[in-house]
Amino acid sequence: MRIALFLFYVLFFAVAFVWPTWRLWRRDGVNALVLPRDDSPHGFVGNWFRLLLLMLFAGLAAVAFGLPTELLGPLTWLQVEVMSGLGWAVLLLSLGWIVLAQRQMGRSWRIGIDTLAQPPLVTTGLFGISRNPIFLGMRVNLLGLLLVFPNAMTLSACLLGEVLMQVQVRLEEQHLERELGEAYQAYRSKTRRWI
Repeated sequence: MRIALFLFYVLFFAVAFVWPTWRLWRRDGVNALVLPRDDSPHGFVGNWFRLLLLMLFAGLAAVAFGLPTELLGPLTWLQVEVMSGLGWAVLLLSLGWIVLAQRQMGRSWRIGIDTLAQPPLVTTGLFGISRNPIFLGMRVNLLGLLLVFPNAMTLSACLLGEVLMQVQVRLEEQHLERELGEAYQAYRSKTRRWI
């Protein structure tokens, strides 16, 4: 289970972030990675997202290569076989959901807020159900991770991820309203933030 979980996240990162970013750059010459490294609110959230990913990968890699899981503060009350099975199902479904949402986003795919160009607003497909289907999938993914591997590290990742995504979504909504005005307001009025 340890190695499988680590390999799942290597695949998840490659399919959900690296591949669509590379595809957009190759096809359109657009760098989708627009998270700043400055002292702005957007930069602050971006830096914490990077730290969260690093913490998660380091922890999962350490466990995959032999770190005793007892050192991560196991949540024994969640260590039930049915929860682990449910967690794996949630992980796989969230990956499919995220990949589909990114595919539907097409040329508008960005990691962060693109202040240099305003890509088209996507309002169809999963974006007709949720204004933030990729973040929704990431939230569900972190919950699945907690169910598969319940410990203090994954609980911390789940909670920190939740706070960061809530803040990032609000920053993106402010940006979209400023840039798109009535078009974004109309979309927001008919489509819920999450689901």
